[in-house]
Amino acid sequence: MRVLRMTARAQAFTATDADRRQTLHRRIRTIVAVTIGYNVIEAVIALSAGTAASSVALIGFGLDSTIEVLSAAAVAWQFTRRDPERWERGTLRVIAVAFFALAAYVLVSSAFALLTRVEVQHSPIGLVITGLSVVIMPFLSWAERRAGRELGSATAVADSKQTLLCTYLSAAVLIGLLANSLFGWWWVDAVAGAVIAVFAVREGVEAWRGDACATSVGMLLEDGDDHPHDDHAH
Repeated sequence: MRVLRMTARAQAFTATDADRRQTLHRRIRTIVAVTIGYNVIEAVIALSAGTAASSVALIGFGLDSTIEVLSAAAVAWQFTRRDPERWERGTLRVIAVAFFALAAYVLVSSAFALLTRVEVQHSPIGLVITGLSVVIMPFLSWAERRAGRELGSATAVADSKQTLLCTYLSAAVLIGLLANSLFGWWWVDAVAGAVIAVFAVREGVEAWRGDACATSVGMLLEDGDDHPHDDHAH
């Protein structure tokens, strides 16, 4: 009789645990969808405003947003696979190459802007979009990181870190645009672009090595299943 009760409890726990994971899957997909939608809009506006204002940092910021879309889309796609951890390495390599390409473009553009003294025009739209990103991105990053940690998803946590990186880049570009608009410091924009390049290289190296997602989703989920038993054993 006791065995039957324990079996029933185990089945109930398994069902509850599975339901919770499904809820977290849906939550991550929703967060990723919102992130993709916002970054698409952000990229279009930033690239357009950056081109109009001759702002290297703003154009680099727009390109970074396209990489954010790529990263979030990869996570969304991965969570539709039956064997998600199988696709982590290849996806991270694609994202790494994109980061390296971004870094190279922004570094060359920043150096050119400094050498030729390209003056950046005042960009109200650029100020608005970067200001919004400073406010919105931390919440998206926090929500995805929280769900990813509870689920044990390395890729979701890594993607949330990239979203947080977008916040730092937004702040750097915003400072550059404000400095140019208020004080006419045109060179700050190129410096902000160089900051973006440094961050992009760093993220690219981590993605290529797999440091951000070194542990596969499957391994993390298995570890998560083992912890409750270990706790009871102690």
